[in-house]
Amino acid sequence: MLTYAFNDFFHYLQIERGLSDNTLASYKRDLKRYMQYIMKVIQKNTWDAVNRSDIMGFLYMLKDDGKSSATIARAISSIRLFHQFLIREQLVKQDASIHIETPKKEKKLPDVLSQKNVEALLTIDGVTPLERRNKAMLEVLYATGLRVTELLTLETSDLHLTMGFVRCVGKGEKERIVPLGNVAKEAVETYLNHARSHLVKRNNNEKILFVNQHGRPLTRQGFWKILKSIAQNAGIKQKITPHTLRHSFATHLIENGADLRAVQEMLGHADISTTQIYTHVTKARLKETYQTYHPRA
Repeated sequence: MLTYAFNDFFHYLQIERGLSDNTLASYKRDLKRYMQYIMKVIQKNTWDAVNRSDIMGFLYMLKDDGKSSATIARAISSIRLFHQFLIREQLVKQDASIHIETPKKEKKLPDVLSQKNVEALLTIDGVTPLERRNKAMLEVLYATGLRVTELLTLETSDLHLTMGFVRCVGKGEKERIVPLGNVAKEAVETYLNHARSHLVKRNNNEKILFVNQHGRPLTRQGFWKILKSIAQNAGIKQKITPHTLRHSFATHLIENGADLRAVQEMLGHADISTTQIYTHVTKARLKETYQTYHPRA
């Protein structure tokens, strides 16, 4: 009966729920191991005989195997859905998974560049239109902490260089004003005066600030390729993503004494608890520095 219900469940997911192959494969990985545990470890041959303690035993086994909280949470989700299916099909009388709590996901600290690596990344010397564009993009990203999508959707009308800020429309169409430092301001002015007109000569009506070599808006994938290439040329071995400069912007501000509320506003976070992750980053970096350099650490 165990195998029959198992196969029937996946038929239901595929035909009635219309789940993708990748999602089905994920459920199969979780539940195949669960079924093997029920059959071989606790040696039960009907799902009706499975109780909450059996499921908890399986989850403890996953934990002992070193599985992460995220992996265990996903397994619980799969098991719950399966047991709900068993109830609906009247294959069991009670849902053994009903009171099992999902573990809290471990908060992973964001990857942050050191200020030395940021300087290396932003040292882009070149006079071609694309080099000047790249310099301006990265300077703006580090100076403002914008999300990559926000950066790539900036229009020329969003710039207020005389006043020293940019207007940004973030998640939920929320508008915010973010200061622009002098270095970033100069890089943008150079790009506007000596590079952008060359890139948009075939598309003079383009409103987007940062464009590709054809005068069209850059894609996220295009930006990521540019960033990886610049990081590689700068000799940065650390893993870097488009979000790394946003994380670095926030962390470096807090390390240098910036008010958490001000950083929250500049990042466009709705909840300050989201911004507080960067205080954990600074504490972790302080501890690392102490252990590295203190003679009695």
